[in-house]
Amino acid sequence: MQTVVGLMSGTSMDGIDAALVRTDGLDRVEPLAFHFTPYDDGFRARLRACLGGKGDVADVERDLTEAHAAAVQALLAQAGVSAADVDLIGFHGHTILHAPHERRTWQIGNGALLAQRTGITVVHDFRTADVAAGGQGAPLVPLFHRALASGLPRPLAVLNLGGVGNVTWIGEGEDDVIACDTGPANALVDDWVLAKTGRRYDEGGQLARSGAVHALALTELLDHPYFDRPAPKSLDRDAFDAAPVRDLSPEDGAATLTAFTAFAVERVLPHLPQPPKRWLVTGGGRHNTTLMEMLRDRLRAPVDPVESVGWDGDALEAQAFAYLAVRSRLGLPLSLPTTTGVPVPVTGGRCHSP
Repeated sequence: MQTVVGLMSGTSMDGIDAALVRTDGLDRVEPLAFHFTPYDDGFRARLRACLGGKGDVADVERDLTEAHAAAVQALLAQAGVSAADVDLIGFHGHTILHAPHERRTWQIGNGALLAQRTGITVVHDFRTADVAAGGQGAPLVPLFHRALASGLPRPLAVLNLGGVGNVTWIGEGEDDVIACDTGPANALVDDWVLAKTGRRYDEGGQLARSGAVHALALTELLDHPYFDRPAPKSLDRDAFDAAPVRDLSPEDGAATLTAFTAFAVERVLPHLPQPPKRWLVTGGGRHNTTLMEMLRDRLRAPVDPVESVGWDGDALEAQAFAYLAVRSRLGLPLSLPTTTGVPVPVTGGRCHSP
C-alpha cells in the first residue's frame, strides 16, 4: 500500500481537486482526505483562452502547476501529513486539446516543476501513451471504478458528469469493463448560463427547471454522428455546438441543453452488452436535480449519486489519478481495448523525482 496524492483539474474549469489515498493500485483504495481549491475568475478566463492550444499556454501552465503545488500543501496540512510520508503524486494537469483521431492529446502541467515544489515524486502525462498506441486516451477512470465497485451488483454503470460525460459499464466478469464519453455533460450548459446570466453554472438546475425543452433544437443537437459510433469513443470539451439553441430564452436554452445531456447518456444504451441494473452518478452534474430527474426518465433504472454507496463524488476523479499513478509505477495497464479502444492493454505516465 502506498500513500498517494491525486490531482484533477477538470473540463468544468472550476478548480483543483486534491485527494489523499492509500492504495495498492489493484483492488484496495482507502480515502484519507480531500481538498478543493477554486480557480479565481481571472485565471479561469486565462485557462479558457488556452483551449484548443491557443493563448499564453506556457505562462498558464506555470501558474497552473504552482496552484497545484499550493493545493498539495493545503491537502497535506488538512490531513496532518508531511510530504515525507507521501510516496507519489498523480498529476493529471488540465486538458486543453483532445483529438485522438489525430493522435493528439494535450494536458498542460509541468510534472518536473511540481516535483520540485512539493518534494514528492510526480507521475503525470497519463494519456499520451494510449493515444500514441491508437487509443482514445479517455476515459481513464474505468479501472479505478472497477476496483471501487468490487462488491456491488452488476451490471453497473458509473456515470461521471463533469464538463464532458463519461460512463464505465462493469459486467459480471473481471474483465467485463466498457467505457466511453457519452457526450456533453455540464460544459454546454455552463457556457450558456455564463453567456446569458453571468453566472458560472445553473445551480441545482433551477434555470433549466423554469424553462421548456425545445424539441426541434434537441433533435438537431442529437443529429450528430458521434452518437452512432460504438464504444469506446471520446470527445473534446468543445466537440458540440450550442447553435441550435441560440435564439431561445435563457431558461429554454438551459432546459434544452440539460435534456441534451440526458438524451446523450441514453444513446449509449444500445452500445452496452446489457442495460445496467443501476447508474451511480459522480461529478458536478449529480447536484443538478433537473438533470438527475431527466436521467431517471430516460434510463428507466435507478439513478443515484455515488454517495449512496459511500463514495465521495467530489473526490472521485482525483482519487482515480492517485490510483493510476501507482499502476503506472508498477507498469500495470491504465487502459484496455474496451475502455479506450487501444489495441492492447497499455500503461502510461511519466515520472519526475524531486
